[in-house]
Amino acid sequence: MSQPAAESPLQVLEQRNKAILANDMQAFVDLFAEDGVIEMPFTAGELPAQLAGKEAIRAYAIDTDRGGFLLDELQVRQTYRTDDPEVVIVELTSVGRITSTDQPFQVPCIQVFRIRDGKIVLFRDYVGHAFLPDLS
Repeated sequence: MSQPAAESPLQVLEQRNKAILANDMQAFVDLFAEDGVIEMPFTAGELPAQLAGKEAIRAYAIDTDRGGFLLDELQVRQTYRTDDPEVVIVELTSVGRITSTDQPFQVPCIQVFRIRDGKIVLFRDYVGHAFLPDLS
């Protein structure tokens, strides 16, 4: 009996967007490979520069109380396929609001993904930190 085909990188990204907007962090974490990595090269404040391994991603995404904001929309501006079939680059703007004040925000970013066999192996997030809301 053959294995079902793995989801394409674009299908995985669509699932990721749905999970994030539904605030379903368990579904978000489940999209990562066991050795998946999230990197945030331009990190600011208390955001970690790297989360290595699915359990570290789970601990941050689910177990850490990072409250203070909700995402309402991920406005995908452009998606780029590369010569490497595993790599996808996405330009997007995260639109949300601060929960304590209902103040809206929009944060632009470039995200680079490596998706292999239907799982995210690398998620590198270049966030426009100047646009991040002050949650204090």
